[in-house]
Amino acid sequence: MDISFLLALEGKVPTSVSRLPGLEQRHPWCASSIKLPTTALQKTKKRRRSSDEIRLVAQVGKDSFGNDYIENLRQNDISTEFTYQTKDAATGAASIIVNNEGHNIIVIVAGANLLLNTEDLKEAARVISRAKVMICQLEITPATSLEALTMAHNSGVKTLFNPAPAIADLDPQFYALSNVFCCNESEAEILTSLAVSNPAEAGKAALVLLARGCQVVIITLGAEGCVMVSQTEPVPKHIPTEKVKAVDTTGAGDSFVGALAFYLAYYPNLSLEEMLKRSNFIAAVSVQTTGTQSSYPYKKDLPLSLF
Repeated sequence: MDISFLLALEGKVPTSVSRLPGLEQRHPWCASSIKLPTTALQKTKKRRRSSDEIRLVAQVGKDSFGNDYIENLRQNDISTEFTYQTKDAATGAASIIVNNEGHNIIVIVAGANLLLNTEDLKEAARVISRAKVMICQLEITPATSLEALTMAHNSGVKTLFNPAPAIADLDPQFYALSNVFCCNESEAEILTSLAVSNPAEAGKAALVLLARGCQVVIITLGAEGCVMVSQTEPVPKHIPTEKVKAVDTTGAGDSFVGALAFYLAYYPNLSLEEMLKRSNFIAAVSVQTTGTQSSYPYKKDLPLSLF
C-alpha cells in the first residue's frame, strides 16, 4: 500500500463570472453547474494505479452526493474501504466562483467531513502504518488530522501536510510531525503574519515555518511556481514554472500536492527540486482546463519525461 489520504470530500457548485463580486454586490453569472464531489480525487486521479495502492480515509453523508462520490471513487480504482457514510450530516459542499482570468473564490460547507474522528482512524490504522506517504489537510477537524499525522509519523511513514484552510493558531505539533509542509501564499500569510506576494517574500515566510520544526517547507505561488527550503538546505530556493494561459486555477494546489505525493511515493530517489519542477508542470496543465477533477490529466496523457 503506497499512499493514504485523510481528506475532506465535497460536492462542487462552480460558477463562471466576468469578474469576482465585491462585498455586498450582486453579479450575474455566465454559467453554473453541479459537479461530483472531488477533493480527494483531485489528489489521486492523475496517478492512480490500483485500489491496493491508494486508500482514502474520509466521511460523506448518506445522500445522493455521497453515493455518487463513492461510486466515482470506485470507478477510478480508489479503495473506499475507509470512506464512511453517515446519516448525521450531509456530504460537504463547496461553492466556487471563477472569473475570466481563471481566479477563484471558494466557500466551503464542511458537513460530514467534520464527523470523521479518531475512532475512524483506528479502524484504518493498518493501512496508515503501511503507507509510503500520508497526506492530511484541515478541511476536517484539526484534532483528527493531527492524530493521523501522529500515527503515520510514529510508523515511519512520510507525512505531507497541506494546512488548508489555514488557521493562525495552528497547533505546533503539526510542524513537528510534517516531513513536508506545503502551503500556498495566502496560507503562508495567515500562518506567519508576513506578506507573501513574490518568491523573496515566500522565502522569508518559509524560513519562519521551517524554524517551527518542519523538515521541508514548500510555498506555492501560482504562476510564479514555488519556493522550497529544508533543514538540510536552509537557503530558500525559487522553483519557477512555465507560463501558461490559465482558464481555471481551482484545484491547482491540490494538483501540485497530489503530484508531489506521487513522486515522494514512487520516485523517492529524485531530488526534491526535481520533484517540485515536475509537480509545477502538472499543476500548470490543470489550470488550462475548467473544473477540478476534470482538469487533471491521467498519467498516460503526460510527457514520458515526467516518469
